[in-house]
Amino acid sequence: MCGIVGYIGEKNATPIILEGLRKLEYRGYDSAGIAVIEDGKIEIRRDVGKLINLEVLVKERPLSGKIGIGHTRWATHGAPSARNAHPLIGEKGKVVIVHNGIVENYLELKEELESEGAHFNSDTDTETIVYLIERNFVKGVTLEEAVRLSLQRIRGAHGIVVISNQEPDKIIAARIGNAGGVVIGHGDGEMFVASDIPAILEYTRKMSFLESHQMAVVTRNHVEIKTLNGEHVDVKIDNIAWDPVAAVKGKYRHFMQKEIHEQARSLTDTLTGRVDFDNNRIELINLNMDEKKAKAIQKIIITACGTAYNAGMVGKTMIETIAKIPVEVDVASEFRYRDPLVDESTCVIVISQSGETADTLAAMEEAHKKGAIVLSIVNAIGSQAIRAADGYISMQVGPEIGVASTKAFTAPLVDLYMLAIYLADLRGTLTEEERSHYIYDLRVIPDIAGKCLKREDAVEEVAKILKDVHNILYLGRGINMPIAYEGALKLKEISYIHAEAYPAGEMKHGPIALIDKDMPVLAIIPKDQWYDKMLSQVEQVKARGGTLILVATDGDARAKELGDYVLWIPESPWLLTPVFTTIPLQMLAYHIAAIRGLDVDQPRNLAKSVTVE
Repeated sequence: MCGIVGYIGEKNATPIILEGLRKLEYRGYDSAGIAVIEDGKIEIRRDVGKLINLEVLVKERPLSGKIGIGHTRWATHGAPSARNAHPLIGEKGKVVIVHNGIVENYLELKEELESEGAHFNSDTDTETIVYLIERNFVKGVTLEEAVRLSLQRIRGAHGIVVISNQEPDKIIAARIGNAGGVVIGHGDGEMFVASDIPAILEYTRKMSFLESHQMAVVTRNHVEIKTLNGEHVDVKIDNIAWDPVAAVKGKYRHFMQKEIHEQARSLTDTLTGRVDFDNNRIELINLNMDEKKAKAIQKIIITACGTAYNAGMVGKTMIETIAKIPVEVDVASEFRYRDPLVDESTCVIVISQSGETADTLAAMEEAHKKGAIVLSIVNAIGSQAIRAADGYISMQVGPEIGVASTKAFTAPLVDLYMLAIYLADLRGTLTEEERSHYIYDLRVIPDIAGKCLKREDAVEEVAKILKDVHNILYLGRGINMPIAYEGALKLKEISYIHAEAYPAGEMKHGPIALIDKDMPVLAIIPKDQWYDKMLSQVEQVKARGGTLILVATDGDARAKELGDYVLWIPESPWLLTPVFTTIPLQMLAYHIAAIRGLDVDQPRNLAKSVTVE
């Protein structure tokens, strides 16, 4: 949940940047830093821990300048430390950078740079970017061109801000994919850069938003935006309302739409501090789990409500596949009333966005009474579900305002995947090769999610066609069967259209009787081990005249032939496909509800936190 703030103008940049970082503290972070250019020299202050530590350091060792950048960081590569905190400076001291995202190919870039004599001063992937920029910069090109050339070398989704003491009159900001938003604030003789609106709203409400593969050159009086290919882009300035709620919503019509689009970033944040890509390890420090406890687990029960329950069903397949532990999934409201067979050899995992769901808390209490290890996966830090658990994983997605959960659904899918690897490692059921394979697949999550989000226009066109239907049947198999349930739930929650989900193999045991021209069927058919079976179900719907909406893998000719409408997703590792198949279903539900003119963020009869039984 990294935060970025930059300033250029006539004022002292330091207090502006520090205050902007404070406005972004809600994102969560483990270190913070600031860099300014003062009398032609780059001055940097960085410290581990909360922003107050950085503020104390700045008070002890003041720095000031009229241009600067600041950052709050969640660790991805390299432990939380002052050494690994941003901003990071190039080896020759000419360029400094702050960065959100994961450099997927950083190991090969680092090896290349080291072979040319580079000596790295941190354990981060970000340092490869600043070294690349500086390497190009010293060849005599402009800072803008050095950044452009360097960004063409890195893979993944990123938000990047750069300054240099060789060109101290400008800030270079760039965005690739959806993991790091970049907002430019237009002032009077001053300009601001941030990763989100609240950081700079105090100073201006005139803002521009970088799209993917765009780069801005920001001076105190001017902004120029180009694509990474060098093509000029018209600078559009939006006037943001001073109302804090409207401001946080930004350019989006509803919070739900904003939160859907935050998923590339929230998924990046979900990985931060947990995945050691250098050593192919998962670190879940708040889980309080060791080898002895992990090996004592004979059974896992995942219990939750609503969307969180659907995530638990996906987690069952992940844990059984990777960690080889039997898993049951229980609706929390039923768990304590059936006298569950739970004892000291059972691990109960609860999932909750709010951490205050009454039924989920009651299930935790029942599990504790029976002697089970109780773990929680929760978004709200400090909530009861965290305090009452023996260990926990925080979702790290930030505030979720829309009642219908989106980013707090995809994040726990990744949390459960990482938990499966972590438990397997402790229990000794993974080979080095297997663990490396599973962890390598985590690298692509933000990028694939970003590609899914770019296809919103195509999803909206399908929504226009389905907006007046009265019923939809959702079908899925295997690990994507719960996504059929989640897709149907989203549609019911916000559009008030009746939607039912079934395991696709069960269609012939009753639901097939409903299929006709007035019953649309949405089937999830990515290229996985259930693909051929799903095609069989799809063909049965087609034979009975049903309208088919398919969620399918790019390039699937059979899906294109059978589907009346196809929502495409990129090819992805099968265990992680639920993260991506759910995104078009979220967007479909959102756009149907929006077209129908409904209150998307606050649907009738629903609350964000269900604190009564």
